[in-house]
Amino acid sequence: MTEHGGGGSEAPRGRARIEPPDLSEKGGLKGGVPQRSDERLFMQLMAFGGCADSQAAARHLERARLDGVVYEDINDPRGIAVVSLTMSPDEFVTRVRPALTSGPFASMTLKPDYTMLGRTYALGYEPDLRDTLVDRPRRTVLNPAWPWGLWYPLRRNGKFEQLPEQEQRTILAEHGAIGMTFGAADYVHDIRLACHGLDREDNDFVIGLIGRELFPLSAVVQAMRKTQQTSLYLDRLGPFFVGRAVWQAAT
Repeated sequence: MTEHGGGGSEAPRGRARIEPPDLSEKGGLKGGVPQRSDERLFMQLMAFGGCADSQAAARHLERARLDGVVYEDINDPRGIAVVSLTMSPDEFVTRVRPALTSGPFASMTLKPDYTMLGRTYALGYEPDLRDTLVDRPRRTVLNPAWPWGLWYPLRRNGKFEQLPEQEQRTILAEHGAIGMTFGAADYVHDIRLACHGLDREDNDFVIGLIGRELFPLSAVVQAMRKTQQTSLYLDRLGPFFVGRAVWQAAT
């Protein structure tokens, strides 16, 4: 018997090599080849109160050459929100942070309850992965024809995560079908961001609903209340930020 027991066999001296997880996004076949990408678009919404001049705030961000949007808050006559977007999250610290603590922003008050941060992601069957992860979200949020924005975080409950994958897909398809009908009519265009570990309230996703008018954004939220995902499998929804763009960086 060996010193440590165990029937005479020694413990292995070296550990088997552990393969690192594959963090790439995966799409459908393109030209017969599976798509993979490590590119993602990160978006952050930060809301402020005490804004005396939203146009001055927009000019300040334009001079800083940031990619993003300035919304006037429909529920606060002195409120605005800034949506910043970048493929490098370092820029939220190196470029966005200095811009949002200087100029007209220096006298504003941050509303941390409305801060949202997320990243684009793929489901695995997208025909154009680059468009899904980067180009389409940019076009959507920066489209001057779609100035209204309704942004909110959500968290699914544990029961959903325990469902079989096929049942999850069926539930999500019901939800997605409603969004597709509103999108096809040019009523609402959505931005879906994963925020696991990025949200102080431990939410799972950030949703941006973008469109020409405000009413359809409210109508699609109402329609989705009847789906299984919303009625049975959500723990938390909101808070909601609602605003109209006064400045959008050029696409």
